[in-house]
Amino acid sequence: MAIPSKPTGELLAVRDPEVEEREVDLLIIGGGMAACGAAFEAKKWSGDMKVLLVDKAAMERSGAVAQGLSAINTYIGENPIEDYVEMVRNDLMGITRDDLVYDVGRHVDDSVHLFEEWGLPCWKLSPEGKNIDGAKGLELGLLKDGAAPVRTGKWQIMINGESYKCIVAEAAKKALGEENILERVYLTKLLLDANKENTVAGACGFSVRDNKVFIIKAKSTLVACGGAVNIYMPRSQGEGKGRAWFPVWNSGSGYTLCMEAGAEMTMMENRFTPTRFKDGYGPVGAWFLLFKAKVQNGMGENYLLSDFTKAELEKYAPYGTAAVTPTCLRNHVMLAEMKEGRGPVFLDTPTALAALAAKLDKKELKHLESEAWEDFLDMTCGQANLWCANNIEPEKTMSEIMPTEPYLLGSHSGCCGVWCGGPMEDWVPDAYKTGYNRMTTVNGLFIAGDVVGASGHKFSSGSHAEGRIAIKAMCKYVGDNADYAPAPKESAQEVVDYLWQPVRLFLDNYEYTTTNDINPNYIKPSGFSMRLMKATNEYGAGWATYYQTNGTNLKILMEMFKVMHEDSFKLGAGDLHELLRAHEMRHRLWTVELHNRHMLFREESRYPGFYYRADFPNTDDENWFCFGNSKYDPASGEWTMIKKEYIKVIP
Repeated sequence: MAIPSKPTGELLAVRDPEVEEREVDLLIIGGGMAACGAAFEAKKWSGDMKVLLVDKAAMERSGAVAQGLSAINTYIGENPIEDYVEMVRNDLMGITRDDLVYDVGRHVDDSVHLFEEWGLPCWKLSPEGKNIDGAKGLELGLLKDGAAPVRTGKWQIMINGESYKCIVAEAAKKALGEENILERVYLTKLLLDANKENTVAGACGFSVRDNKVFIIKAKSTLVACGGAVNIYMPRSQGEGKGRAWFPVWNSGSGYTLCMEAGAEMTMMENRFTPTRFKDGYGPVGAWFLLFKAKVQNGMGENYLLSDFTKAELEKYAPYGTAAVTPTCLRNHVMLAEMKEGRGPVFLDTPTALAALAAKLDKKELKHLESEAWEDFLDMTCGQANLWCANNIEPEKTMSEIMPTEPYLLGSHSGCCGVWCGGPMEDWVPDAYKTGYNRMTTVNGLFIAGDVVGASGHKFSSGSHAEGRIAIKAMCKYVGDNADYAPAPKESAQEVVDYLWQPVRLFLDNYEYTTTNDINPNYIKPSGFSMRLMKATNEYGAGWATYYQTNGTNLKILMEMFKVMHEDSFKLGAGDLHELLRAHEMRHRLWTVELHNRHMLFREESRYPGFYYRADFPNTDDENWFCFGNSKYDPASGEWTMIKKEYIKVIP
C-alpha cells in the first residue's frame, strides 16, 4: 500500500479542512510591490474601513523584487512625463494606454522618495561627477531634496538593493498592521455576488501551512498578483529546470482570477522574452547601460552596426527606425543573426571593463569590479554561481547572451493584462473610463502592477505607485456603495469542494498503486506542468521554433487546451504543497490559453523578437493598430474577442 506522501516535511492534506470566514471592506490580494503600495496608502484613506491583505508567500521576500534589485528602472526626475509616455508607447510598438502610463509617471517619484526615506541606499553623483554608492550616498542628501541620482539611462537609477523588498514590506506592514495581514494563504478564486450582477464579493483560498480554507467577503477587491512563469518550456532542463528569469511562483493567478470573474482582458497576445546571460538568466541592463558593454556575433562583429541589421529594422518602421529601438526589435536582430549562422551572440564584458579601468585608479577599479558582481548577487545569484562553476571571469572572458523562454507580465517590457479605467479626469477619454481609477469592467474589482494591461514599464517603483493609486479609488468606491453587503453565489461547502477536490481525488485513489506519483486515476502537478510546457513550446511560439507559430499551430494548441482543462480536474494532491501546485497549474493553463487565443485573434506580428505569426509576418497598422481585447462569460463559458480603438491621449 502506498503512503499519502513521502517524508519531505510537507504537511499532509486531510479530507475535511477547517473553514474560516471573514468579512472586510477592502481586500488586497498579493504581497509584491503593488500590494505593498496599496497597504501603505490604505491607512491614509480607509478611515474605519476594515482592510485585509492576503499573500501567498511572506511579504518580505514576495514578488518579482524578492531577491533584490540593483536599479530602480522608473524614476522621472528632471524628465518630462510626456517623454516617459512616448518611451513606453514606442517600446511597446505604438499601442498603450497613455492615460495609465501618464498616471504612473506623475506619481512614481513619490514612491521612490519614500523608499529612500525608509532606508534604501540610492547611488548619488558627486559634484566632481563620481558615483557614490551605499551609505556614503546619503552624505550628498536625499533625492527629494535635489541630490543627483546615478543614472544608467534616461529613466533608471542605481541602488544597493539586496534588501529592497524587505524595506518596502516593512513599511507596508507597519502602516497596515500585522493583524490585518494573512501570509502563506493562496487565494485562488474570486467570488461573484449572488444579488448584484457583475460584482465581485470577495475571494476564497487556502493556507499552505494548515489544513484550512479561507472565505473572505469583501466590498471591494484589489488583485495585485504577479505575471506568469513556466507557461513555456524553460531553456534550462534537468537539474537546472527551476532556473528562470522571472520568479517561478508567478503562476498567472492575477490574470486567471480576473478573467474567470468576467473582467475584460487586453493585449494578452503580448509577451516578454528577455535577452539575458545564457543559462544563468543574469540581467544585462547594468552591463549595457552602466558599464557600456557592446554585443558581438560569433564572427567577432558588432552586428548592431551592420547593413543587415539596419535593413531588418527598416522593415518595422517607424518603430524600428525610432531613436531608441524597441526591446522586441533588439531581440529580433539578434535572432536574425543566429538564423543567418552568425551566432552565438556575446556581450563583450572584458572590453567594457578595460575601457572603464583606463579612467580609474586601482581603488576605483576594484570597487567597480565589486559592483559588477553585486549586480548579480542583488538579483540573480545563480549567474554568479554559473560563472564560477565555468571558470568565467567577466573581466577576462566574454559571456554568451540569449533570449529566454516567454513570460507574461505587465510591469516590465510587456503590456498584457486586464482592461481597467483610467483617472476620472477631463483629459481621459470616456472610452478609457470604468467609473473609478484602476477598476476593471467588473464592479468592485480593482487591479495594480503586473495585471494592469496596456501600460508596461512600471517596474518596481511604478507598481508600488499604482497600488497606491488603486487603493485610493477603492476607498471612494466603498464609500459610494456604503449599503452594499457582499453575498457570494457559492456556499461555503461549494467553495471547500472546489478547493479541496485535488486532495479528495488523491485520498480516494492513492492506495491503488505502490507509488503515489503514478496512478491511473489522477495526475500530479509536475507531470501536468511538463505536458503543458511541451505543447506551448512547440505550437505556441516557444524557443524550440525560434518563437514562430501560425494559425494552424495555434488551433492545434487550442484543441489540446480543451483536453488539458478536463484533465486539470484530474490533478491529485497529497499534501498542501501539491495542492498549491495543482491550483497554480490551473491558473497557468487558463493564462497561457488566453495568451494563445489572443495571438490567434491578432493576425499580424506586432512584437517581432518576442513572437512571430509566420502566416502574418509583418506589423499591420492599417488593420491592427488597436487593442486586442477579450471577455470570458463565467455563466456560459463563452468567449468574445474585441478590437478596441486606440486613442492617443499624450502627444
